[in-house]
Amino acid sequence: MNTTHKHIAFNVDTIRKDFPILNREVNGKPLIYFDNAATSQTPQQVIDVIVDYYSNYNANIHRGVHALSQEATDAYEQARIKIQKHFNAKHAHEIIYTSGTTHGINLVANGFSSILKKEDEIIVSALEHHSNIVPWQMLCERTGASLKVIPMNTNGELILNEFDELLNENTKLVFVNHISNALGTINPIKYIIEKAHAVNAAVLVDGAQSCPHIRPDVQALDVDFYVCSAHKICGPTGVGMLYGKEEWLKKLPPYQGGGEMIAEVSFEKTTYADLPHKFEAGTPNVCGGIAFGAALDYMNAIGFDVIASYENKLLVYATEQMLQIDDLKIYGTAKEKTSVISFNVGNIHPYDIGTILDKMGIAVRTGHHCAQPIMDFYQIPGTIRASFMFYNTKEEIDTFITALKKAVMMLS
Repeated sequence: MNTTHKHIAFNVDTIRKDFPILNREVNGKPLIYFDNAATSQTPQQVIDVIVDYYSNYNANIHRGVHALSQEATDAYEQARIKIQKHFNAKHAHEIIYTSGTTHGINLVANGFSSILKKEDEIIVSALEHHSNIVPWQMLCERTGASLKVIPMNTNGELILNEFDELLNENTKLVFVNHISNALGTINPIKYIIEKAHAVNAAVLVDGAQSCPHIRPDVQALDVDFYVCSAHKICGPTGVGMLYGKEEWLKKLPPYQGGGEMIAEVSFEKTTYADLPHKFEAGTPNVCGGIAFGAALDYMNAIGFDVIASYENKLLVYATEQMLQIDDLKIYGTAKEKTSVISFNVGNIHPYDIGTILDKMGIAVRTGHHCAQPIMDFYQIPGTIRASFMFYNTKEEIDTFITALKKAVMMLS
């Protein structure tokens, strides 16, 4: 693992050399990748770890006595410890490997099916991704519990005094994203956790959008569950993490039945394995877990404080440049936000602008970003979303602004 970034000042040109995809062209133009909130790109250091696994020790884990199986098991479990340390979980067995954020949320929702009663209430925020809305709606349908929503204001911030009023002795669960994928708003999750715990409610935080930009400390937050995906943190797709406090993970029943999650099986009775294996049925994404650890190594070598500072400069610069374009409106102007700009220009459909930008080699996301309630709040069909990572540059923003102006002129 190359950790030379620890010893040099941050240099975006040096960083960009780690990402082979940034050298390609799209439609004859140099790729400008501003769709990082959907998926970040992967550095060569992580790609090398993936190739090394499949080239040298590809094997199933935990059950084999042969050398390859033991090597793969050791690498996979060492990656779990890396994840534990990164998020400052108390125990490695509080880290459950998942296929991603959505899997982690559904695992918890399934577990609470056997806990919630008809008079119970659960709370989500108006800023959620569909993955942090639909599983809770399904949970309410199964249990008879009711779903309450923390409203938002026009800046894209949660209205906290309304949240305070929603809390009561029937509140059993609160779910909120750390950062909004559609608007970039950084939510006051410490406040939300403290208030929820005051009425003995558990809290799950969706960290899919926060983990690329900040380093959450689950013990300092005192959060009950925290979920994220590796593919937004310079890692591979198809792997993620659920952190759960040990006492909660012991209370919840297994999500899936199969191999690995058992202690003893007979046709009369099955007993379940201890944590974390109780929630990890079947052959896992071994390579994905190992590469997840490598991706965290890579980003920690650069430093999350350095990353956040640089990305904030990109956000400020891009915002200033974009607001000079006539009829451009930014959605999500929270005081605390990360490097996401969600916008429209006049009455031009987002898809049309996104299509023209793609012809000029610029990748942005258009649509409702799996956050349709937010778009309904603003009474718009969707937005164009430009999202930046630490390997993006001011020069790319300048090219984007020029292309955006051209697209607007063509469509006006």
